[in-house]
Amino acid sequence: QVQLVESGGGLVQAGGSLRLSCAASGRTFSRYAMGWFRQAPGKEREFVAAINWTGGSTYYADSVKGRFTISRDNAKNTMYLQMNSLKPEDTAVYYCAADVGYGLKMTLASYDYWGQGTQVTVSS
Repeated sequence: QVQLVESGGGLVQAGGSLRLSCAASGRTFSRYAMGWFRQAPGKEREFVAAINWTGGSTYYADSVKGRFTISRDNAKNTMYLQMNSLKPEDTAVYYCAADVGYGLKMTLASYDYWGQGTQVTVSS
């Protein structure tokens, strides 16, 4: 089992940057596929980015491709989401997720473990 804690959210102007972190407990972090999701007010939770357990493969939603970068440091049990060129439509609560397995996972149902979320607000 793994516990996830997100941090790094906040208020930023459009065009700015933020870096989210997801710290995981447990000694088998490197065996988990990881992902980022987000949920805006009144909308369903949606996929943002995914990374496999080595960090060698990544996948992004079209809405963030070229602006966001997902990465992980297995030695630190931490995953990151670097967000650049932020837009007001990126405003949401961002969640990290984990699931045992090697490959990329892009659906909510693929993940067994979730963090509590961190708020990202982008002002225009």
